[in-house]
Amino acid sequence: MIDSTRRSALSGLRILDLSRVLAGPTCTQLLGDLGADVIKIERPNAGDDTRHWGPPWLRDVDGNETAESSYYLSANRGKRSVTIDISSEEGRELILRLAAVSDVVVENFKVGALDRKGLGYDDLRSVKPDLIYASITGFGQDGPMADQPGYDYLAQALSGFMSITGRPDGEPGAGPLRSGVAIADLSAGMFATVGILAALHHRTQTGEGQYVDVSLLDSALAVLVNQALNYFISGTPPTRSGEWHPNLAPYQPFDTSDGRVVIAVGNNSQFAAFVGWLGLEDLVSDARFAENPARNTHRVELAGLLQERLRTRTRAEVLEALPALGVPAAAINDIGQAFDEPQVRHRGGRVDLPHSLSGTVPGIANPLHLSETPVAYTHGPPTLGEHTFEVLEALSGHSIAELEALRQRGII
Repeated sequence: MIDSTRRSALSGLRILDLSRVLAGPTCTQLLGDLGADVIKIERPNAGDDTRHWGPPWLRDVDGNETAESSYYLSANRGKRSVTIDISSEEGRELILRLAAVSDVVVENFKVGALDRKGLGYDDLRSVKPDLIYASITGFGQDGPMADQPGYDYLAQALSGFMSITGRPDGEPGAGPLRSGVAIADLSAGMFATVGILAALHHRTQTGEGQYVDVSLLDSALAVLVNQALNYFISGTPPTRSGEWHPNLAPYQPFDTSDGRVVIAVGNNSQFAAFVGWLGLEDLVSDARFAENPARNTHRVELAGLLQERLRTRTRAEVLEALPALGVPAAAINDIGQAFDEPQVRHRGGRVDLPHSLSGTVPGIANPLHLSETPVAYTHGPPTLGEHTFEVLEALSGHSIAELEALRQRGII
């Protein structure tokens, strides 16, 4: 557990989180891990949509299922949950009061939805002129698709991401596949975090707030990286290469005598060490395999030669010998095996945080390791409305009696 007495990078910043599902909550969880106070606004009696996306469900200290889904738990640690009906005038007023004492607002409603509720960028910066206001949508704030609802799956499809994911035509199971996680949502959340941090730095220099517009489609295009450049340079859209790397060989899974491994050769010296260990030194001087472009051209033939020798070695032999020679190799783990890896354990890949129902709740550690302002884990994902009275009494100017009256009317 991180030393909570040390100051975090974003200590003193307050984030008003009007987002739900995954892209927005990913962004605000990152900001919270870095020390920001994140106030998560949720619908009374319903909350974030993902609270209902189960099973599996968190179990309480007695082993009984709670209403906390694993999906919701994955992106909402360290936040304070406040329930407000933002469609009501009283709810709108509460949001304005919270915005006035916040640094950043994050939302992922449809384009124009919060403007129509009087909670758009112009409305909120009227009470907080230097506010950073980040909107995450499917397709962005403008353009022919701006008004359409957007989801991760659509962004993966439209961006071409699915066209390069999966087995190539002609192989069993060929066809486009979505990523095993919501890559467009997650990348949008991370890009939004970068945009917010850039806007905060700009505000420090100038005193100006600004609007940050991030979309799932833009983000899915951004993570195409080398594959998009392969298209730009060649004029030919890349196709699905399955287990094969489109630009490197050998860079793929291989069978050993007792399991599969990935071997990732990135340069000629690694190739020489690899084939030397297999007793195939002659391949280094073979014109078909001496350089990576040639290896790419003859990749099927090369893989066959390597595979024949690798079947005579055990998985453990490969994973011990090749890294020692400077040749990247790794096991193909399931998620349980991944979190049991000695390296993952050493780096603290799993965190267990306090939770009001279960005692503790697990989570994936933030991958940032900062020497002077380390990540701060405070508590697990909040239960619905867990901090409503605490936050509103402190920040909205309402008394407990006034808040109780709002609760009885369903406003909070």
